[in-house]
Amino acid sequence: MAARRANQPGAERFLPQRRSLKALREAADGCQGCDLYRHATQTVFGEGPARATMVLVGEQPGDVEDREGHPFVGPAGKLLDRALAAAGIERERVYLTNAVKHFKFERTSGKARLHKRPNSGEIGACAPWLRAELGQIAPEVLVLLGATAAQALLGPAFRVTEQRGRPLESDLARVVIATTHPSAVLRARDAEERAKAFSELVADLKVAAKALPGNRRTVDSTNR
Repeated sequence: MAARRANQPGAERFLPQRRSLKALREAADGCQGCDLYRHATQTVFGEGPARATMVLVGEQPGDVEDREGHPFVGPAGKLLDRALAAAGIERERVYLTNAVKHFKFERTSGKARLHKRPNSGEIGACAPWLRAELGQIAPEVLVLLGATAAQALLGPAFRVTEQRGRPLESDLARVVIATTHPSAVLRARDAEERAKAFSELVADLKVAAKALPGNRRTVDSTNR
C-alpha cells in the first residue's frame, strides 16, 4: 500500500460505521482526507453491481468524470467499453472504481485541465475507500488498470510491464490481473501502436474473464 505523507490526514475518519456501498459513497462525498477535494468538482466514487464478481480499478477520475460524477465516462472510459466488449465482458456486470476519488489536475494557459498523476501521499490517503469497496464487494477477480492502481494495492515494487496479464494470488481477490490503463492506449504514438496496445489490453481482459468461476459474471442490483 502506498505510504501516506504527514500532511495527508487520510480517509479513515470519514468512513461510516455501518458499511455498505451506498453508505460509503455518501460518506465519501464529504471526504477531506487529502487536499485534492479543494479543487475537484466532486468525489467520483465507484459504480457497478454490489456483488460484482469482477472489479476494475483505475488511477483517478479524469476531467469528464470530475464534471459528471461517474467513473470511466471520458475518452479512456469509452475505450475501456470497447475493450470489455471485445473481451466478452459486459460493463454493466463489473464494478468500476479508482485508487483516488478526486481529480488531480493542472491548468493550462487556457481553460483546459490537464491530468496530473497523484502522489504516494494522496494515494495512501484515499486507500481506505478502495479497501472498503473491495471489502464490501469481495470480488472473485480484480483487474488493476495501470501502475498507480497496481502499486496502490500490490506495493511500489510492482511493475505492470513485467507482470501484466498474469493471474496473481492475493488476499484482495481470488485472482488479480494487472494490465495497462486505457489512457495508455490513447497516448500511443500512431495508429499501429494504438492497435497493438488495444489488442494487448483486450488479451489481458480475456485472461481476467476466464478466471471467473464457470466463466460467469454475477449481476446484482447496481448502486449507480
